[in-house]
Amino acid sequence: MDDETAEIELLEQNLNKTRQISQRMTSILSSFDNRLVKLEKSILPLYTSTQELTRRAKNIDSALLKIDEIASYQEGVAAEEALILRGPQPGQLNTYTEVLQRLNASIAFGSSDGASRDTARLVETGSKKLMQLYTKLVAEGSSGSPINGPEFTFTPFSPQLLSAIRPLVSFLRTLPLPATHPSHPAAPAIQAALKEAQKGYGDMRGAWARKCLETYGKRIVERAETIDGVAAGREFGKWVENVLKVAEEEFNLLTELAPLPSQALLSDTYTTLITPLTTLFNSTISSLSALIKRSLHKYTFLALSMYSSMSAWQARWDDIMCRRAGRKESELKDGLHSIRASCLRSFPEFLADIRAAAATKTSELNTNVMDFVTSTVQYMEKIPEVRDAVAGALMTLGDGNWKMGEGTQVGKANKSADIDERTVLEHYLYDVITATISTLVSLSKTGKRPAYGSIFLLNNVSYLRSHLVAKPRTDIPSLLSRPAQEMLQSNFRTAKAGYFDSNFSPLLQTLVDERDRSKSATKEKFTRFYDLLEEVTERHRIAKVLQDDQEGRETVSDEAVKLVVPSLQRFIQRNGGKDFSKNPQKYIKMSPDEVESLIKGFYSSK
Repeated sequence: MDDETAEIELLEQNLNKTRQISQRMTSILSSFDNRLVKLEKSILPLYTSTQELTRRAKNIDSALLKIDEIASYQEGVAAEEALILRGPQPGQLNTYTEVLQRLNASIAFGSSDGASRDTARLVETGSKKLMQLYTKLVAEGSSGSPINGPEFTFTPFSPQLLSAIRPLVSFLRTLPLPATHPSHPAAPAIQAALKEAQKGYGDMRGAWARKCLETYGKRIVERAETIDGVAAGREFGKWVENVLKVAEEEFNLLTELAPLPSQALLSDTYTTLITPLTTLFNSTISSLSALIKRSLHKYTFLALSMYSSMSAWQARWDDIMCRRAGRKESELKDGLHSIRASCLRSFPEFLADIRAAAATKTSELNTNVMDFVTSTVQYMEKIPEVRDAVAGALMTLGDGNWKMGEGTQVGKANKSADIDERTVLEHYLYDVITATISTLVSLSKTGKRPAYGSIFLLNNVSYLRSHLVAKPRTDIPSLLSRPAQEMLQSNFRTAKAGYFDSNFSPLLQTLVDERDRSKSATKEKFTRFYDLLEEVTERHRIAKVLQDDQEGRETVSDEAVKLVVPSLQRFIQRNGGKDFSKNPQKYIKMSPDEVESLIKGFYSSK
């Protein structure tokens, strides 16, 4: 018990100490609390001041940051402005266009009018720099010396140049315009500059296209005076085709490379581009037309061939040179009218020239083929090459209206529903042959020696028949009507009969006269026969029959022998004995075989 009591007392003592300690601690804490309240009251003004300073410090930091940003922006603007003013550098087109795009974006979202105007001026400057590059590249592809080889070749732009222009054009088409960016300050100026650049494109490309074609146009005019008219006309047609090819290629290139691709502006630029080409076409066809008018007879087939070639390109010209440019003028149509007028005039004039040849003064011993006959054959031989042009022009002239001076009024067409182009062409060729033969007959009768006239007529009619019907060198027989061919054959037979009649009938006449069979008469007949034979021999020595027609000569030779020799043989058989003379060889100077050889010698090629 004592131990427990002692322990309880000890615990009570300890509890009292603990209570005392707790009271002291409570007193101390209360003192701390009072002091903290006092401290708080002392620090509160300082805390309030510190918050204000902190806020000001943050504002200052924000202001400094904004100043740094503005300074950095200004440095960037200055760098961009320097880049813009310097212009696009090789290999840096994307960098340049990106700067312009950022400037355009800043205008679209900017709030300051002053800054927008300054930026717009910079955008305008940069856009014009790009347009200058565009013009420079186009000029580079439109300069130098074209390839003037035997065959025309045209390369609009090199692949390298195209690869440089295409991205540039793509960006130029995105520049602000009044229609797409009505509020953009630089849009009107940019549009005006783009129009000017596009017009410059048309000027430069048109000048280059003309430069490429001009040499070939001059070459055609020069060659037209020396080469065949049909070939020259076809060369002109090929040149017109090249003009159209160039124009079409340039149109396709323009639609790809025009900065302003609207239809109206494309048409205006394309008109500017093709103006040098149409001017070149007009000057070339004017030169050829003047050449034709200077000597229509000489250059008739140049006119006809040109008319044929140009007619083939009429529809394509209207599409490429007129419709696409929005033009009503057609230089090809005007040229066709001019050339067609020459073609229409050539038909009556050609017939008039043939008839006028009847007044030609020639030696009565001249039996050669006349120049007008040769030219007529050449004229008709060429017609198949331009038959469509000839037939079309004759239809325009009217059936029979080519008979100028024969009571027909040119210009008042004799039209019939049954007349087609082929029929009109047949009628014209028939009239050409008729006029030629009529002139030949007149010329053959002008001399005082009918025998020479008959040889002249035979040679010339045979030349016509041979080249137009018997041995044609072209397809001319297909264009001749049956009456025309029959007329040639009939006149050849008539001319041959006239030749035999005037040259050999006197010989035969001396042998067939049986009214006087006395010895003296027989002697006179033999003498007369061989004298006439000598005259015929001398005549054929001077005048060659069918000199360029071996087959024809052989035929005439055989017919002449059959005409003369049998008659001579019969006459000798009846009168060749010694009854009429003691020396028959005095009168029978040549045997029938010798006469035959002599006659065949008339037609030898030597």
